[in-house]
Amino acid sequence: MLLNTVRFKQVDVFTSVPFKGNPLAVVFDADALDADQMQAIAHWTNLSETTFLLKPTDPAADYRVRIFTTQGELPFAGHPTLGTAHALLESGYQPKQAGKLVQQCGVGLVELKALAGSAGEDNSAWAFAAPPARVTPLAEARYAALSAALRSDAIDFSAPPCAVDNGAPWLVVRLKSARDCLALEPDATALAEIVHSVDTHGVAVYGPHEVGDPATFEVRCLMAGGNFGVGEDPVTGSANAALAGLLSAQQLRPGTRYTARQGTVLGRAGKVSVHYDDANGKTWIGGSSATIVDGTCRLG
Repeated sequence: MLLNTVRFKQVDVFTSVPFKGNPLAVVFDADALDADQMQAIAHWTNLSETTFLLKPTDPAADYRVRIFTTQGELPFAGHPTLGTAHALLESGYQPKQAGKLVQQCGVGLVELKALAGSAGEDNSAWAFAAPPARVTPLAEARYAALSAALRSDAIDFSAPPCAVDNGAPWLVVRLKSARDCLALEPDATALAEIVHSVDTHGVAVYGPHEVGDPATFEVRCLMAGGNFGVGEDPVTGSANAALAGLLSAQQLRPGTRYTARQGTVLGRAGKVSVHYDDANGKTWIGGSSATIVDGTCRLG
């Protein structure tokens, strides 16, 4: 009797070093699966996200993907976008246009491009074009509660905290320094109340590094329930895309390129590259990926 199996990979995203990024499970040939089956698999992998590769329904797309957390489906997420592209290409897929991919997902079509040949990158490095986002400033009346929830007096309110929704909604908060970001020990219950009040599922805090440090910004993503689950996410593409867009909107961009480090307090070493392509009106969020597990998944 033949078992019902599909190809399966588990990849580490935003790193070229195994076990130092954010893991992602990728299930191939998932067209026959329904949403309940996908959710059951995502719940079983127990990773922050599991993606399912399907045939595209838009002729402009190379592939279609559905993205599930352990709790529900997301229309978009960053590290699953890069990790899925890596897994698909490694399986032998040839893009419709060399060096480029078009992903179809819940937010529509998302462009990706290869970063091979760029300084500091390798052949596993790709970037996605940040999707459009809705930005809503946090009411000033909530500033004191936010400081209390983060247990920090280092919030830089000259850059107003904002809810940013690009398919994965985050409350983005700037701190005075990377050191302040790393030192946070927030009140999870109080923080959850604030982020849910602005229709987000987590807070993305960031702080600038000193000149000569390994990155431009330190980033931490603190999840507060909903589809994101709870805890701290190791490295987060959607939040870094939200941050990049907010920096531009608040006229705080540190040039046309910068890097972010994430996952430090979790023992990870995530590296995110950001490039503002003003000529084409796009912001590219990139990083490397490494395959950890490569095999098949039994479905029944």
